[in-house]
Parts: sequence; C-alpha cells; structure tokens
Amino acid sequence: MSRIKNKFLELKKKKEKALIAYIMVGYPNEKTTISAIRGLLKGGADIIEIGFPFSDPIADGPVIQNASTISLNKGTKLENFFQIIKKIRKETDVPLVLMTYTNILYRKGFDKFMKRAKSVGIDGLILPDMAVEESKTYLDAARKNQLDTIFLISPNTSTERIKKILKATSGFLYLVSIYGTTGMHTRIQKYTIDAIKKTKKIVNKKIPIGIGFGVYTPDDARNFLSLGVDAIIVGSAFLRLIDQTPFEKIESKIATFTKSLKNTTR
Repeated sequence: MSRIKNKFLELKKKKEKALIAYIMVGYPNEKTTISAIRGLLKGGADIIEIGFPFSDPIADGPVIQNASTISLNKGTKLENFFQIIKKIRKETDVPLVLMTYTNILYRKGFDKFMKRAKSVGIDGLILPDMAVEESKTYLDAARKNQLDTIFLISPNTSTERIKKILKATSGFLYLVSIYGTTGMHTRIQKYTIDAIKKTKKIVNKKIPIGIGFGVYTPDDARNFLSLGVDAIIVGSAFLRLIDQTPFEKIESKIATFTKSLKNTTR
C-alpha cells in the first residue's frame, strides 16, 4: 500500500482531512527549498508536493510561473531535485509527490525516470498536461515502479471523462476549483460547489478528492472543507510567503502558516 493511501486511511481514523502543501524546488535556491520543506513538516503538512520547473507550465499562474523561471535561471537540474528528495526522505515518512510536466519524464524515459524517483523517496506524480487518453505507457511505468498517478479534473470535466480519469488515478483525485490557472483567489463560485457535488457522487468514496487552485487562507481552507472534500491543496500562498520572508525565518514562518491551515482540517 502506498504512503499516500496510508496517510488518508490514518487521517480518516482520526476524523481529519488532509493538508497538501506545494513548493517549487530551487526557489529561490536549494537551501530555501530544504528550509521550507522542514517548515511544512513542523507545521503538520500531511502530503508535500514538490514542483520541478518547466519552461512552459501551462497549468500554473503567475506566482508558480515566476518561481519556475527563477529556479530554471538558477540552474536547477533533475539531479538537484533528486538529491533534495533523498535528503528530506531521511527525515520524514510524509508522502512526497512530484508535480511537473510530461516532457520532463518523456525525455528521460518514463520507466528510467520513475525508477530513480522511487529510489529517492517519491510516492506519486502529478503531470497536469498528461492526457488520460495518451497515458498507457506512463501508467504502466508508474505501476511497475509503485508510484501513484494523480490526475486532475476541472469544473467542466464531463461525467464520462471523470469516470475515465478515475480509472487511471491513484493516491487522490485532484479537483481544480476554478476555470483558469493556479494562484487565482476569489470567493467560492457556484460552479465549484456544483463540481464538488458531481465529483463526490461519481467517485462514491473510491478515492480521496483534493481541491486546489484558489486555497490561500485558513478561511478558504475551512470553506472548501465544509463542502465535503478530503484534502485541501495550497501552493501559491507558500511561494508568496517564501518571497516575503528572509531566509533565516523561512522555516519558522512556513511552520506557523502550515499549522494555521492544518488546524482547519481537524
């Protein structure tokens, strides 16, 4: 059983929902990445998504795009990413998920990439541009290497397509709360509420549902959780905090903010 599945089972027993936190590797440098992850762990994040930069991050808004650009400009390579994960894995059993884009894996070869990712401690993958219709090779390699494949759906994903994606998804299903990219912060739209209801009905408790894109504050988290999702996913808010905080205070500031979000899940 995967660490991700175990984590959701553990939380269910405690009657808690999951806090999934995202940061970008190498933003603004490797030392900050490690401090930020340690802050997430201290604050009680249940699952940590670590982004690897890509030149054309189509699903990401300005905050994550900027972090990706800075990380690339600083020379972040895959080996840097793997070494950071290896280091963090020695410190925690919290599930670690890689979020990046398909071409990063395709260039290395799906199986070769996943074997390396698994060996350093990655538990799952999120590829926003991976179409379920073209995912057979990807899914075969992931299953071979015992990695969860987390797919995204949006408020306008059809019932038929959700069912198809559900068959390919493991770990949790990522529901995008808004039309648009990450980092947009608005009140919860009616179409989001409708999408949650529809998705819950189709999923029928087969897999946890996490909601992201638009969760910034503890109030946002509380509001989304009240609609019955199993996890909240927070990314841009952490990157903004990193941007505004001197290096020596990163770990403590991230820990405090993480704790405030985690408290909403209990």
